[in-house]
Amino acid sequence: CQAERGQVPEGRGALRWGGRCPLKRINYVPQLSSATLAGRLTQSTLTLDQPRGQFSHLNISDFDAIWLVVAHSNATQNFTAPQRVEDTPVPADLPQRGYYLTLMANRALYPGGPPSRQLRVLRVGNDTRCSPRTRGCNHPLPGPGPYRVKFLVMSDRGPVAETEWSGETLLQQAGALQAAPGSQSAGTVVIVAILSVLLAVLLAGLLALLIYTCYDTCGSTPISGPGESVCVRRYNTHHMFSPTAEGGS
Repeated sequence: CQAERGQVPEGRGALRWGGRCPLKRINYVPQLSSATLAGRLTQSTLTLDQPRGQFSHLNISDFDAIWLVVAHSNATQNFTAPQRVEDTPVPADLPQRGYYLTLMANRALYPGGPPSRQLRVLRVGNDTRCSPRTRGCNHPLPGPGPYRVKFLVMSDRGPVAETEWSGETLLQQAGALQAAPGSQSAGTVVIVAILSVLLAVLLAGLLALLIYTCYDTCGSTPISGPGESVCVRRYNTHHMFSPTAEGGS
């Protein structure tokens, strides 16, 4: 509304944010990235398309902050837009409030125009270095969800506009990596069992060959201990003595 921009007389101040002017509703639904990306969904992150060209409304200025609201799907009805930047919920508030704000930007970062070859996405939960108690921290998501997100525009006077909520997004879970039950799982078990038997037979054959080789070698070669004396007969071949020496003896 015009009141929050200071465009009405002071006598009508009841229309300011104390009177809760309705937010401008932007007809846009945040979407998961359609690009083929490694890690589009992980156990702690999700990837969104950038909301390009969605904030060109006259009530939105280049200086207004555009926040991404991340919420548990069952907490969207309880969401209340903060009236001051100082009241912005942080990731550490998610367990209690059910939502928080992150990835602050402005509309200059989301320009319209034809699509370019450059990939423009938002990776939610991608910053492991910031504290979850820091305003705007893009901390990893703490659980599988499901989550819903929307964009909220705030000026220095309070909220200005918001998009629609996205659909539910469920992150990957460790259990999803396990084989599904059924005939395919039974076949996998049979293959693993056969390979295990073959490996055991191979190891047994190698062990038997090693024992046989050692026994054959040790049984045919006498080995003297350190306390035994070994007599060696000295033998000189005839060509070691010259004929002259033999004649003079």
